[in-house]
Amino acid sequence: MMVRRDTLARACMLDHPPTAYLVPVKRPDGVAEYEVTWDDLARDAAWTQERLQALGLERGHCALVSFSGHEGAWFQPVIEALRNLGATYGTAEAMGWDHARTRVFHRELDLHAVLGLSTDTLEALSGQVMIGDLFRDTPVILVRPGAAERLRAAGVRAGIIAPLGPALAIECAERSGAHVNRSEWHVSERDGVLAVAAVREKRATGLDEIVLDTAGRVLTERCACGSDDPRVVLG
Repeated sequence: MMVRRDTLARACMLDHPPTAYLVPVKRPDGVAEYEVTWDDLARDAAWTQERLQALGLERGHCALVSFSGHEGAWFQPVIEALRNLGATYGTAEAMGWDHARTRVFHRELDLHAVLGLSTDTLEALSGQVMIGDLFRDTPVILVRPGAAERLRAAGVRAGIIAPLGPALAIECAERSGAHVNRSEWHVSERDGVLAVAAVREKRATGLDEIVLDTAGRVLTERCACGSDDPRVVLG
């Protein structure tokens, strides 16, 4: 134990590069990479914390976060936000084969929030339980767009949390579109699909506007929740 503590203490003193992730982005002319720095992640975590706090998450609450390893650029800020709030969290893969972990957390913890569930996970769960009964009483349900559609059909008032190109979109309690941090990202429409561009003085992506293959529209007026962040309505 002493050796491990010494090793960790020494590691904390080392310099590390500013880049945390290089994430591939599909563009009409091929695949490009954008850079996510540790400073980017810290700002993303602060914004995500505000969004989760507005939904009622606080110290002592329990949450499940479902994501895959390659999604760290989007979900590491979610985890950091939960830590900063003092919430207890567990993680599960956003794959159907890991659905049992979701069942265990649901059974063993009094979950206040379920974040990031995928359609694959719901598909696997629906073969064993009624998903409406499983999640209807959970106060905060933020899942992928396809999973949200399925849960809403089952009577669960699910919202959306999802990568939007390099950005993260999080729906508020109004359920009138998923918010995107306006301090970090410009969001627009291009012929019925969404496009995202970094706020230049904030992020060093090295990319111009990224036109996505995601259909949707952008709402720019102030949300009833009080936020001035733009909202995307997918589909």
